[in-house]
Amino acid sequence: MSPRRSYDQYCSAARALDAVGDRWTLLIVRELLGGPRRYTDLHADLPGVSTDVLASRLKDMERDGLTTRRRLPPPGAAYVYELTSRGRDLLPVLQALGDWGAAELGERRATDAVRAHWFALPLLRGLEGEGLVEVRLDEGDFHVWLGAEDGAVYGDGPAREEPDVRLSLDTGTCEAVSRGDLTLLDAVREGRVGVVGEGTLAKGLREGSFSPSGV
Repeated sequence: MSPRRSYDQYCSAARALDAVGDRWTLLIVRELLGGPRRYTDLHADLPGVSTDVLASRLKDMERDGLTTRRRLPPPGAAYVYELTSRGRDLLPVLQALGDWGAAELGERRATDAVRAHWFALPLLRGLEGEGLVEVRLDEGDFHVWLGAEDGAVYGDGPAREEPDVRLSLDTGTCEAVSRGDLTLLDAVREGRVGVVGEGTLAKGLREGSFSPSGV
């Protein structure tokens, strides 16, 4: 393992970039916010990264205390990578970067890869409170946990338990919300987002009775 490169500056921003400033590192964090992942799963959901670079970044992140690696019990018997509490503390960093980068999205390019769960963090900007939200998109389904202080922030596929609310929206609406062109509440008001559920969160979305941060 190569020694960690440093800016050698007595500045907290520089120290942070010593740990997470390398290409792909924060995108690996984005993937691991969805819970433990196998190396092959990470590679599949990070199109464009080479196997050597991914392996190197994972080693660096483990050394820097951002991730751990553990072996699943049989019959899985595979290694998975997961965030430490310090790694999970990067969630607001990624959210802030997403807010800042929304203006750079524009229309999706023909060369742009996409995964349904990449919309999880942008959609969290339009939600508040606590609960399990299932989201159905053209690209696939995912679910997010609101208000969770540890553990996964989102997961691929339908929720394994009954969600507090189900949201369904098309690709264009989801992209507009991700770019900041449309708030989630406005999309619900305009009938562009289907809301199923009878709990507080579902009623709040339908009635526009909460004011989520960032919206």
